[in-house]
Parts: sequence; C-alpha cells; structure tokens
Amino acid sequence: MKQSADLRRLLESIDRKSYPAYKSAQGIYAFESYTLSIDHVQGDPFASPSKVSITVPHARAGYPGAYFDTPWKKTALEDYLVRQFGREIAQFNFKAKGSGKSGLIAISSPGPEILSRTACEITKTGITARFEVGFPAFGRTINSGELIKILFEFLPRCVKSVFFHASRNPKEVKAVAELAEDQQFIREELKRRGLVAFVADGAVLPRESGVSSRPMKGGVAFSSPESLRVEMELPHRGRITGMGIKEGITLIVGGGYHGKSTLLKALELGVYNHVAGDGREYVITDDTALKLRAEDGRSIN
Repeated sequence: MKQSADLRRLLESIDRKSYPAYKSAQGIYAFESYTLSIDHVQGDPFASPSKVSITVPHARAGYPGAYFDTPWKKTALEDYLVRQFGREIAQFNFKAKGSGKSGLIAISSPGPEILSRTACEITKTGITARFEVGFPAFGRTINSGELIKILFEFLPRCVKSVFFHASRNPKEVKAVAELAEDQQFIREELKRRGLVAFVADGAVLPRESGVSSRPMKGGVAFSSPESLRVEMELPHRGRITGMGIKEGITLIVGGGYHGKSTLLKALELGVYNHVAGDGREYVITDDTALKLRAEDGRSIN
C-alpha cells in the first residue's frame, strides 16, 4: 500500500497539468490513523465529483463493540456517523477554490429516518465512509495545491472529530445505541401483543410544512384515546404510554384539518426508526406494513 507522502508527491508533480492527469492519483494510501481510497476520479472539473472513501480500523476508532453488536444498533451508529461527518465537512465545503465543482466535499444527507446506507459501513475490521470531493482546477488545469489542502488539512480534522470515539461526546453516542434498543423493544412488543403500530403519548407528528420533514414548532403533542392506550417498560427510557393499534381494521375519523393524514403519514413512516428529536422516534409500525391507496372511484377488495 502506498503512503500519504507518496500521494502528496504525486499531486505536487502533476500541478498545472491537464485535468485528466488527476486519474494517476487513483488508489489506496495509508495515513497516520486511517486509509484513504481515491476510488474514482472525475474526468472534468464540471463533471460529477470524484468518489473517495476512508477506512478507520476499530483499534483506532475505539467505538465500543456493544454499540454495534446487533443489526439495529449497527445501523443506528452508521446513521449517526454519516450525519456527524456531514456536519463536519460542510464547514469546509468549497473552501478550496477553483472552477466547476472544485472544492466540493459532500456525503449523503439523510432525512429523519434511520436507514442502512452505503455512505457509512461498519465491518469486522473498521469503519468506512464514502463521500464525494470535487478535485480543484483552474479552468481545466489541475490545481493540486487546493486538493492537498482538502486531503491533508480538512479531511484529517473531520475524520478525527467524527470517527474517533475519544473525540465524541460519550453520552451522545451511548444515547444513539440506547434509543435503537428501545425502538427494537417496541417492535418486538408489537408482535407479542398482537399490535400493528404504536404512537407514544407526547409524540410530535405535524411537520414544519408540506415539503419539510422537520417537526412543527409548537405542534400539538399526541395523546392516545383511553380505549387504545397501552403501557410499556422500555429497557432505557423506562415507562412509556401511547396508542396501540391492534391487528384488524381500525377506522380513523375526524373533521378537516384535525390530523388524520398527519397520523397516517407518521404510521406509514413508522416502519423505519427515527432519530432523537424528530418527534416520531417512538412511533413504531410493524416493519412488514404497506401503504395502499385506491384510485378515485375504485375500491380495494
């Protein structure tokens, strides 16, 4: 494997050359505490950005194995790392100058749903993050000095801040694993109790707007009808109450703008876990649920 010093020398040697010369940088390089892989190099500064990935071995990352020893905790931690890395690199986005997409640094931007993504993957050997970098240029001439700034100044700071457990707030990381365990506990309780969905009392279901997934500020918190209220004792949060929807047919009725569609939307998305602070983190729907919609004038049999 080549060393980071080899990459720096290569970039210095191709400075001011024609942009396609960047392709010679493709490969894997060992940095002090992680490996950098330049997986695909864009052919032009105006083309889709180059694909880059970093891998931090577990011995360096230091995240406790108990935080990713089940599929749901592993997905939750990967999701957390994607979000944190996105926030870190955003402060350096386009700080390196040039034409086209020069200086762009970006990773997947998740919504409130916690999903398994290729942007971050925890394996038996380490943590891998995949993202995009716009290799800098003047017109179509290589500006390797700015790329060196990205790869040797900006990126190491972001990697250390996010992928090293010692750099994170330990309570924050622990809370991610605990929420995942509580959400999984509710899913198992649904099956055990013959329920198809659970909506916690105090959940904030309304969104900021029709095109926003952020919770509405000052939105009315959900309160379960007594006839459907159930109680659970979660492993970490403890006692929680809310509406338990039983298997079978449940009819939701009410006047206009009374929250019927808002509740249905929350139930629809409850097949996925949600991040803390979304307001719907304790809205859980059986993960085999489907949404069916009839065309106007046609019924579903």
